Amino acid sequence: MTAPAAAPPRSYRVIARVPEAPDTATIVLEPVRSALPPFAPGQFAMVYAFGVGDIPLSVSGIDGDRLTHTVRNVGAISAALHGLEAGATVGVRGPFGTGWELPSAAGRDLLVVAGGIGLAPLRPLVRAALAAPPEYGRPNVLIGSRTPRDLLYVPETRAWGRSARVLVTVDRPDDRWNGEVGVVTTLLDRADFDPTTAAAFICGPEPMIRATAAELVHRGTDPDRIAVSLERTMHCAIGHCGHCQLGPLLLCRDGPVVTWTAARALLLVREL
Repeated sequence: MTAPAAAPPRSYRVIARVPEAPDTATIVLEPVRSALPPFAPGQFAMVYAFGVGDIPLSVSGIDGDRLTHTVRNVGAISAALHGLEAGATVGVRGPFGTGWELPSAAGRDLLVVAGGIGLAPLRPLVRAALAAPPEYGRPNVLIGSRTPRDLLYVPETRAWGRSARVLVTVDRPDDRWNGEVGVVTTLLDRADFDPTTAAAFICGPEPMIRATAAELVHRGTDPDRIAVSLERTMHCAIGHCGHCQLGPLLLCRDGPVVTWTAARALLLVREL
């Protein structure tokens, strides 16, 4: 479901704030009065910091009427949202955009590849897949991060390891890190999946998306079974302003989740 074009924001209250990394926090919201329509994993909301402005935020958790968002402090609006404490109120519009088509992966091995804060929109997908194990094949979650301090949801991702193959790597280790070092594509050789039949879901920086998708296609994965989440500047979230245009796509409306078949040619054009 997508939000009506002219829908005003609804008031949501912060009921919890969890620091994730030095510049990243997760906030849990519940409606002050009426809730928005249900969100699907991969969709996003426009979250408004009163007196500052609004930005698009993917849902990183869905629990009934409650919404969870993970915010990285990179600008004035994200800084305001990042600093909110329990009891604060925000405005929320949504749901917007396309989501992860998890049911299309039924019976297939699952490969989830996340880079940095790209794990946030993939988190509800992983939760849904692990909650219904008979429906899917072997689950794999590959996580890449800049440093160990930037890793998200560490206790939860460790718990995923009881039901899935979870592999983690960092670009720059610290003195206490004894895990993998390197880009996330280096983990593919250790994942437990059949690339010729698997369904892949990828979110992170565009260079990482391009490299991972290209490697999977090289190994035999059908581009139509590779879903990627793309990012562009979004202002209106309803396809009117054009700020999020990527070739023929308006990512707030036609994305952010698209197949690699649709994204591949567009991401190879530098001007786009």
